[in-house]
Amino acid sequence: MRRLAGLLVVPLLLLSTAACGDDSGSDSAQMKNGAPAITEGAKFGEKPALAKGKGGPPKELKVVTISEGDGPVLKKGDLAQVNYYGQVWDGTEPFDESFSKGKTFDVTLGAGKVIPGWDQGLEGRKVGSRVELVIPPNLGYGEKGSPPDIKPNATLVFVVDIVKGVAIPASATGKEVAQDNKDLPKVGTGTDGKDVPVTVPKDVAEPAKLVSSYVIEGDGPAVKDTDTVVVKFHGKTWKDDKTFEDMYAKGMSDTWPLEQLQVKGLKDGLVGKKAGSRILLVIPPDMGFGDKDQGTIPAKSTLVFSLDILAVM
Repeated sequence: MRRLAGLLVVPLLLLSTAACGDDSGSDSAQMKNGAPAITEGAKFGEKPALAKGKGGPPKELKVVTISEGDGPVLKKGDLAQVNYYGQVWDGTEPFDESFSKGKTFDVTLGAGKVIPGWDQGLEGRKVGSRVELVIPPNLGYGEKGSPPDIKPNATLVFVVDIVKGVAIPASATGKEVAQDNKDLPKVGTGTDGKDVPVTVPKDVAEPAKLVSSYVIEGDGPAVKDTDTVVVKFHGKTWKDDKTFEDMYAKGMSDTWPLEQLQVKGLKDGLVGKKAGSRILLVIPPDMGFGDKDQGTIPAKSTLVFSLDILAVM
């Protein structure tokens, strides 16, 4: 099925290891180090402008460090907050950029939520760096492109400022809280970042109201409705006790800006809970997907989540 994240959060521009090209190349007013030159806003934090690419684009991923920061090196699984400016190789205007929006873009490296050229090009770079990525079609939007601005088989050029990097823990950690209500699902308490079983009780009426309770209580800051959270979850439908998504088993996390969550029960259930915690959420249909099917989730389903709040941004 289509990943649940796409159903929960308003879609953003979607921006492992293949060979990366080096930063050598002949320079000109139009090109520098084999990539389109930055013609305005060359410093970290400034909104850049890019020259049009000259000649044929590279066939492999090319990463040029414009300026190197002194922060930690990004690794797979880290959450990076970045500003970006994107343009096609033979273009003269950006198809998207975040500098003028006043808000950074969050990306979890290696989670597959952005195009592969981003995952590969940012891994190993230091926080505080400005890099230029030249991304061939096979690591970008490929043969389909992303209409109307990105045509099929387009080479993409990004200037990316790595503003912040956060190491994401594998699991919730903290004090276990007794699960003594026999009418509610039971959630595993393992903290190895792997399987977290969720058992829905049989022959018990589904709760009519939202349930949000601690399984493991962390000691981080309480989640606010304007925060962005990094989570892992195991989601089931109550009626058939069937899993529709298990991020623990996949070893993946997801990043949710709460202001963009489409499922009211998720947002309401997260607000006020502490970072580092594992919570049980039981979401009635009117706070979930309502009377519409969503992939393998039938209409009017009560949703059950074991959810780890790994970080609050």
